[in-house]
Amino acid sequence: MRRYLAALGLALAFAAVPPATPAGALQLGSAPAASDGAAGWRPAVRAARAYASRRTGFTSFALRTPGTLYGYRGGATNRSASVIKAMLMVAYLNHHTVRGRALREPDRALLGPMVRRSDNVAATRVRDFVGNGALVRLARRVGMREFGPSVVWGASRISARDQTKLFLKIDRYVVRRHRRLAMRLLGSIVSYQRWGIAQARPGGWAIYFKGGWVRGVENQVALLRRGERRVALAVLTAGQSPAYGRETEREVARRLLRGLRPDSVPR
Repeated sequence: MRRYLAALGLALAFAAVPPATPAGALQLGSAPAASDGAAGWRPAVRAARAYASRRTGFTSFALRTPGTLYGYRGGATNRSASVIKAMLMVAYLNHHTVRGRALREPDRALLGPMVRRSDNVAATRVRDFVGNGALVRLARRVGMREFGPSVVWGASRISARDQTKLFLKIDRYVVRRHRRLAMRLLGSIVSYQRWGIAQARPGGWAIYFKGGWVRGVENQVALLRRGERRVALAVLTAGQSPAYGRETEREVARRLLRGLRPDSVPR
């Protein structure tokens, strides 16, 4: 009898212990584990970094989704060249004499050439109108950490991670009245300047971007958008020839954006 009772107690003790949960299985009442799902997407940062690290000169990049920042030397600064024209456009459209009224022909004669074909004379006129103070205020509003203005606007200092922070929500930094125009300009860069990231655009995604180039510098920043889904990407280079730098932009972007499909949800 004593042996029977001992065995019965041991059996009851084992019965009280819940069975081990198989790896990956959910326990009843627990929250589902986070999962990318079939449409989840993350950039191929390792492949892009390996490529960038082999390029001569300087290369940095950043890719930002609504939830995550990825990058390689993302906080390093470079001369902005014409990339800063996107900031100039935003500052102009938000200017207290412009924000509350319909745009006129002189406004369009400045902004269109400055953004779409990167006209430097128009950019100088816009910068002289808004002043560097407006650029600094915009940078603070966005939360940029590395931006540094210059008397020569193309010599202003930018970083890849700062620029992705701007471009991810660039339309929302423009006064509502002029948002549609701002995005139309960034989405209609002339065909002969659509190199680099623009050539790596995944099918089904709209692209809004601005490039900047000067001797020894090739930069590009872009927003990819499909409905409410957004991905911002910046590639900055220095010490590279124009052709080499544009190849760097394209191939870094191509690697980062690998697998981004129309149904993808950026993570």
